Amino acid sequence: MSNLYIELTNFTEWLLGLVASLLDWTKLGFLSDLGEWLQTAPVVDFVSTLLVAVIYLITAMMFGLCFIWQERKFLGRFMDRRGTQVGVLGFFQNFADGIKVILKEHIVPKDSDHRLFEVAIFVYLASTFMLFGCIPFSDNFYVIDVNLAVLLGVAVFAFGPFSILIGGWSSNNKYTLIGGMRAAAQLIALEIPLLLCIVSVVVLTGDLSFVGIVTWQEQNIWLIVPLCIGALTFFIAAIGESERIPFDLPEAEAELVEGWATEYGDIRWGLQMASDYFRAYVLCGLFTMLFLGGWAGPEFIWAEAWYLAKTFIVFFFFIWVRAASVRIRTDQILRLGWRRLLPMAVINLLIAVALKVAGVF
Repeated sequence: MSNLYIELTNFTEWLLGLVASLLDWTKLGFLSDLGEWLQTAPVVDFVSTLLVAVIYLITAMMFGLCFIWQERKFLGRFMDRRGTQVGVLGFFQNFADGIKVILKEHIVPKDSDHRLFEVAIFVYLASTFMLFGCIPFSDNFYVIDVNLAVLLGVAVFAFGPFSILIGGWSSNNKYTLIGGMRAAAQLIALEIPLLLCIVSVVVLTGDLSFVGIVTWQEQNIWLIVPLCIGALTFFIAAIGESERIPFDLPEAEAELVEGWATEYGDIRWGLQMASDYFRAYVLCGLFTMLFLGGWAGPEFIWAEAWYLAKTFIVFFFFIWVRAASVRIRTDQILRLGWRRLLPMAVINLLIAVALKVAGVF
């Protein structure tokens, strides 16, 4: 399968070779030696990895814009109205909104805990970017890939509820506090089924690395087939974890204004909104990795392009659920998490164990 990392490595070798030729053309001994050093394997690997990191950063920013644009356009279709119209296909509306929030005044509530108020939103954003870095685009294109990548991603994901609760409490506002408490209760109720679904995948594949999990599916079968109950449970819990309708109680615009983020304005509110879409991407990417074979696909398509296509399709279903659903009450969410999703996740885990013990896969 075509791989973007291989293409980047080839480009890096060509670029460093060109630089080395120019240095050798000067006929100066120390510059010729520098040119030879630039073509060594460690330098090529370092520059290639640096390019990957830069592409990841740019991609993270573009994903936030693309997901917002995708949601606006599809919601317009679902609701039989016109979506955004600024620029080409309405995409430039995102840049207009970004400029607007950047130019707004930064206001900190007088009686708030200023330090925690400022720190909470950046912890939320940082944990989201760390999650983004944990997910590879292909077997060679990633920021980090350790044997415990799945465990690392789960651990980083747990920072989200803490930052939300701190942000809600430090604002010294009853709406933000209620939003933070709702978020904590909701995320705890949905995180356990989500983690059990991930454990089921690890049990069946015998690997804690995303690359290993995708390789297993490439050699056997997409896990959405044998673990269909887990896939459904993960999908529902993922919508709740990203605090999207019908699980948007922590924000609840009708009664809580903006929930835990009510007191945030200017660029900080924009970062909070962008973080929500980044987290939605991460959850869609996790679903693709765990149940849809990741980047496994046709040989003539870049692995990264195939992975992204699956991820955007999963996010389309997120949008569909939002357009077709209404918000449910807090007690209904908790009942769904503890009395429906948790038993389904346990059953899915038992199925994974049975398939592993029976040697089916």
